[in-house]
Amino acid sequence: MEKKHLVLASGSPRRKELLSQLGYEFSVLVTNVEECKHAQETAEEYVKRLSLDKALAALSLLQVNASEEQHVVPGSDTVVPSLDAVVLGSDTVVVSQGQVLEKPADLADSKRMLTQLANERHQVMTAVSVVSAEKQKTEIIITDVWFKPLSEKEIEQYWQTGEPCDKAGSYGIQGLGGRFVTRIEGSYYAVVGLPLFETDQLLQEFL
Repeated sequence: MEKKHLVLASGSPRRKELLSQLGYEFSVLVTNVEECKHAQETAEEYVKRLSLDKALAALSLLQVNASEEQHVVPGSDTVVPSLDAVVLGSDTVVVSQGQVLEKPADLADSKRMLTQLANERHQVMTAVSVVSAEKQKTEIIITDVWFKPLSEKEIEQYWQTGEPCDKAGSYGIQGLGGRFVTRIEGSYYAVVGLPLFETDQLLQEFL
């Protein structure tokens, strides 16, 4: 039986690194999926939908270009179209006081988020979706994270490093933001962006 081709539907360097850590060979295909929470959606529903939408968008692109006998997917130098691909999509949101905190728009937004997280517990929700032509499955992993108190100066200095700019909740636990975390309950790797155990279990069902 021919080996199925695995595609990661994410431009996140952290997810790419974590998937490599699991030992899988894969290509990366980034799709444009609008990240906009619907009014009645819960945080869990939202992160699961985004994760699945990203995976399905990439799968559709692979299948369409395979049908048209393209050698590579347009916009990508390396991703070979396939009707038999397995696609992994993922999304992470930070939830604090009932609010979904995504990537900060600017310093003021970052300050608002980190001030809200300081000296409190929040949740990090990471959804992982794996899809193929035959089936699809999504898992959500919720981790509790506690922060130390933060001063305005600490928040401003952290923003200047550039690290918070592309991170949900305006911090990266695997980088300088790790110094703010006093404890976690759940999956550390899910907070980084891809839970290793759950992702591996899902992929084994498809590959």
